[in-house]
Order: sequence, then structure tokens, then C-alpha cells
Amino acid sequence: MTVGAPPLPPGRRVELPGRGTTFVREVTGPPGAPALILLHGLGANADLNWFTCFGALGRHFRVVAFDQRGHGRGIRVGVHFRMSDAADDTVAVADALGIDRFIVVGYSMGGPVAQLTWHRHRDRVAGLVLCATSRDFGGSPRERMAFAVLPGLSAALRVAPYRVRRNVMGGVISGRLGDGPLARWAATELGRNDPAAMMAAAAALGRFSSRAWIGEVDVPTAVVVTLRDSLVPPHRQRKLADAIRGATVHPVDADHGACAAAPSRFVPALVDACRSVAARAVFAPSRLS
Repeated sequence: MTVGAPPLPPGRRVELPGRGTTFVREVTGPPGAPALILLHGLGANADLNWFTCFGALGRHFRVVAFDQRGHGRGIRVGVHFRMSDAADDTVAVADALGIDRFIVVGYSMGGPVAQLTWHRHRDRVAGLVLCATSRDFGGSPRERMAFAVLPGLSAALRVAPYRVRRNVMGGVISGRLGDGPLARWAATELGRNDPAAMMAAAAALGRFSSRAWIGEVDVPTAVVVTLRDSLVPPHRQRKLADAIRGATVHPVDADHGACAAAPSRFVPALVDACRSVAARAVFAPSRLS
């Protein structure tokens, strides 16, 4: 275990046939428990996004979290990041672990990936839990302009010397983290990311919109709204909930990084949201085990 790392469930490399190799953490949960697949946000990985949540969720669910493509120890993609591929990776992980139907839990960028997983694989998704996220991420003119330049920055970083790319990531780390063992562990985890891949993922996020079809969602859904969010405005999070028939709303009085920075508020809301969805979801017997 890395010095300063918090307690984490067992993890291992998992081969996704025809796609590549990723890193998966898993909590077995109670016998017969419903399965959750957790999808982290942009620039994070499974450990950074969910380390405060594994224990509480594992008391009720089988919990699976993996590093998404281009992040952490996920599938290497360089500048070739597509949200649809990330959604298909989610089902590939479920296949590799013998999971048939599951609840997808998406945080920030993981929210669009979760929405697309339902849209592309409706027979596999039993429910959705969408946290600190939206139907789209390029609403205002300023946001659209910012996302528009990201593909060019991504390509430039991809051909830049390794030292330059590491310095870019180092600037992100020093600007957002303090000092101490946990912060140093987090810096190590952030350092696994390729800045060029992060830029490509951000550009893909800017192009994403589920407005045309999100109202078709027909599985139980919960939306965890971060009320002080400075990255994804709370009114956009509520519009996402309003667009999905029967979605429950679970407010958290915290900013966008609530999963790590405010776990005493975020984790209980997340557990409530997941239990609400599981109570309404239909799980068929696994045909993969």
C-alpha cells in the first residue's frame, strides 16, 4: 500500500477483452446484495473519488469501482477518448465480473457515462444514481468557448516532452491539495493521469448532451445534488432530476468535491440514494455467473 493511503478494498487488474486492461476495486457486500458500479469524475480515479464511500456502501451492496479509460490505471487511450467507449467499458467490467444487471453510480463526468450506459445498454442497467452532474456541461457561452479549445490543447500536450506534461499535472496538484500523508497519496494518484488524456476527456464532456433522450429513462433514479457546487451549478443538477420521471433528489450542503472533502455529509446522502434506487429496481438472475 502507498504511504498515506486510506483503507481501501482489494484491487486488481482486469482484462476487458478487445478493449484493454483496467484496475478494479471490489467490496463483496452481503450475500445476494445488488451490485453498484461506481464511475468517478474527470481527472480522478476510483480510489480518489470513492475512498470515503466503500465501507458504508459495502454494508448494503456489492460495490465495484474501476479506473475509467485515460485515468489512473485505466485503459490507455491518449487523445482518443469517447464517452460512448467509456459507457461500453462499464458493461465490459460487469461482464468480466459476472454481473448481469446493476445500478450505475456516476459522479460529475461519471454522470454522463452512467447516462450513456443506460442509453446504450438498457437491458443491463437496473437503476441510476447521478451525483454532482448534469445533462450537459457546455451550457453558457463561456463554457462552450473553454471546451472548444481543449482538443487542441490535448494534442499539444500529447507531443510535449514528458517533463512538461508532468509539470502541468503538478500545477493541478499543488493548486488543489494541501500537505500531509493523505494529500501526498492523492498527489501520487493524480500523477497516474496523462494530462493529454484528461484534456481529451474534458473536450468529450463538453460535447456531451443527453437532453434529447434523458426523459426516456425508465429505471429508478436518484440525483445527489451538491448545493454549493461551483463547477456544476445546482440548478443544472436539479434540471437533470426534473427531466427524469420519478427521480428522487438527495441534497448535500457542500461543493463539487464533497465525496472527498465533506464525507460526513456526502456519504449518508449517497447511501440513501443508492438504497432508494435499489428498493425500486428489478434485478434478474445473473446469466453470466
